[in-house]
Amino acid sequence: MSRLGRGVKPRLSGAAERLMADRYEPPSGPAARREELVEAGSAVAFLLLAVVLSRVADAPAPSWELTIAFIVAIAVASRVEFDVGAGFVTPLQLVFVPILFLADPSWAPLIVVAGLVTSRFVEAMRGGSVPRHALIAIGNGWFTMGPAVILTIAGIDAPGWEHWPVYLLALASQFLGDTAAGVVREWLVLGVPPRLQLRLMGLVLLVDILLTPIGLLAALTAQDEPLAFLLVLPLVALLAIFARERAVRIDQAIELSKAYRGTALLLGEVISDDDAYTGKHSYGVIALALQIADEMGLDEDERRLVEFGALLHDVGKIGVPKEIINKAGPLDDAEWAIMKQHTVYGQEMLDKVGGSMTDVGVIVRASHERWDGKGYPDGTAGEDVPRAARIVAVADTFSAITTTRSYRRAQSPEEAMAELRRCAGTQFDPEVVDAVLAVLARPSPATPAEFLGLASYGGSDDSPQSGGPDVLLSEQAGQSL
Repeated sequence: MSRLGRGVKPRLSGAAERLMADRYEPPSGPAARREELVEAGSAVAFLLLAVVLSRVADAPAPSWELTIAFIVAIAVASRVEFDVGAGFVTPLQLVFVPILFLADPSWAPLIVVAGLVTSRFVEAMRGGSVPRHALIAIGNGWFTMGPAVILTIAGIDAPGWEHWPVYLLALASQFLGDTAAGVVREWLVLGVPPRLQLRLMGLVLLVDILLTPIGLLAALTAQDEPLAFLLVLPLVALLAIFARERAVRIDQAIELSKAYRGTALLLGEVISDDDAYTGKHSYGVIALALQIADEMGLDEDERRLVEFGALLHDVGKIGVPKEIINKAGPLDDAEWAIMKQHTVYGQEMLDKVGGSMTDVGVIVRASHERWDGKGYPDGTAGEDVPRAARIVAVADTFSAITTTRSYRRAQSPEEAMAELRRCAGTQFDPEVVDAVLAVLARPSPATPAEFLGLASYGGSDDSPQSGGPDVLLSEQAGQSL
């Protein structure tokens, strides 16, 4: 079952990794107040419905001995958490399914919540707010409501294979209820977009589907001796071992991702120290490229490639002789051939770093390819050029046209936009050009160049910018870097 919580700190997608890394920071200010309200409302609504169900069914409560065994088993199983994005999945199905049949299903929601609260109480005793933990635990019980209602209406209080259509309906109701409750709560409390959370629910559903038959088998074998359902606890212990190993791996992946990001930022600083214009230009490209990515609706993984690709698209210039980089005027053929290798140098540098920087290296290498295949170093064309590289190329060009260089004065953003329109479908992906024009057309309190963090345009030559040719359109300058 999916749960909203911040348990023991736990690689999935970039989005899931970010959620796992961020969610352990306790909310503060308005966010904390919003969480309290959402959790309180969810808990009160659940308790009211659970009490009404038990009263309407008018079924006898299970014995105290069995009830205590259920509560302890739920408390133990709920401590096994497999992190999945904004929440986690637990093997409660191993205990919940037997409860549905060894006690009357109308009592299952209250029993399960009692076990969840017990588990949370123990956690709160080690540090934390007891009321807050209790509210979270009660709200986490929504997954029980659908199956309890379905089985109560169907009048099924004992397991039997002949009832399999009802079991499927009950399981579907559990998934729907659990997903709806989890998505709504995590959207309201953590701000996780519903679409993203639905993608992360796949593992939750898979775990529940795989554990349901085992829970049903436990219920079948415990008909004569109800406490025999406790034999599922060794399996819970085994899953706890796997959960701890997964948490360690995820934690290591998050730390490694931070290290790669730190490496990228360090290389960005090296670029700035090596050449002031190139460094400033790269940060301007990042600002615009990320807005283009958002306009095009890129997912978080691809957006991260855009970010790092924009930051490091010129990193290979570190390997180009300074007399070429700083040359005032056009490059000759030999110099041009050397300059064209900077994307290859950049990829080679990032390949040596390894990990996610290898993927960024692909973007860096392709950042000067063209839509019509006339770019470099590989002459790749169209959609064979990674989309992130196509975005970086457009942002790179806009920045280059609107900044003053040692060999030419800057042009206005309006002139740059006109050039992007003219070269859409030849040098640039038309879809990316449409996106950047939409971004630049938005009203802002500053000029487009200033708003995007780019250098001033059309001004004096006394800005501290230097360096040779960068990303001028070939139609304009006869050269394209």
